[in-house]
Parts: sequence; C-alpha cells; structure tokens
Amino acid sequence: MANNLISTTFLFILSSIFFLAKSQPFSTSLPRSTLRPERENVTRLHFFFHDVVGGPNATAVRVAAAPITNTSPTGFGAVVIMDNLLTEGSNPNSKRVGRAQGMYASADMANMSFMMVNNYVFDDERFNGSTLSVLGRNPVTLPARELPVVGGTGVFRFASGYAEARTFFVNETNGDAIVEYNVYVLH
Repeated sequence: MANNLISTTFLFILSSIFFLAKSQPFSTSLPRSTLRPERENVTRLHFFFHDVVGGPNATAVRVAAAPITNTSPTGFGAVVIMDNLLTEGSNPNSKRVGRAQGMYASADMANMSFMMVNNYVFDDERFNGSTLSVLGRNPVTLPARELPVVGGTGVFRFASGYAEARTFFVNETNGDAIVEYNVYVLH
C-alpha cells in the first residue's frame, strides 16, 4: 500500500511538471538593437605583457609536458599556465592595466610556435572588469605576429579583431619575456 502511494505521488508530480512546463523554442530571432548597439566602436589598446617563467615570482608555470618535450628543439608538448601582468609601459613597475590569464602550449615540432588561449582581464578605470579573449597561433620567432580576438565581456561584449604581438625583450638565460601588444577590437 505504501509503495503504491509513493508511486502514485511520484507519477502525479512528474505529470504536473510535464504539463505545466512551458516549452521554449530552440531559437528565436531578435532585432539587432536588442543585443548590439547601432554604432560599434573600434578601440586600439597598447600594453606590455610580462611573461615571468623563472625564479620564485614566476607568473607562467609549465604544468604538463610530452615525453619528447625536453629533447625537442621547440619544446613540443609543453603546456604553460599563466597569470601575467599587463602594463602601460615596458617596465613592470609602470602603470598596471590588467592581467593575461590563460595558457600557451608548444604546438609545432619544427618551429618555435605556441597555441595561445588568453583572457586579457582589464582593471584600468575605463575597462575595469572587461575582458578580451584571444585564441590563436603565436610563432614567437617572427618579428610581428597576429592573433585573433574571438570575444569579450563588459565593454568588449561581442568583440572581434586582432592582437599584434612584438617581442620587446627576452632573457636568454631564464626565458622571461616582455611582449608589446597592439590590439584592435571592434565592439
């Protein structure tokens, strides 16, 4: 009798949920003005990315490696997680504008090139709390590299564009680097 009552109650609740639930369509077209402003902005950002891989204050740390990473001329298979400082000038003590948080991995067996997955998290007054997401190939030995901006949040919602990277300084002993970025973003 108790099992029958539990079964009946369960079926009643399940059927109530089924009949009372409001069905939502899979997709709905919205007017452009709902999500995007009529006028989009183009913003140029200029900052320096400080990749500190050596010493006790490292901001980029290798977290994985392939069996061949240490014998590969390109470090193929190394995966590095980072939380790097972004500054207005090349000196790490210059005005902080945010952090580059994400990862890069050596993804080319023949050339020194990283697959980058970054979020630039800004804390500068104008863009405080906004982010840009960058995903792409970074052949670090080239003088200038382009990486696509694939999205953003806050001020940069619906962002697209590109980031141009130029190595400003590399410490050949420990691998620390400073990279100058010019980012052009449509938002």
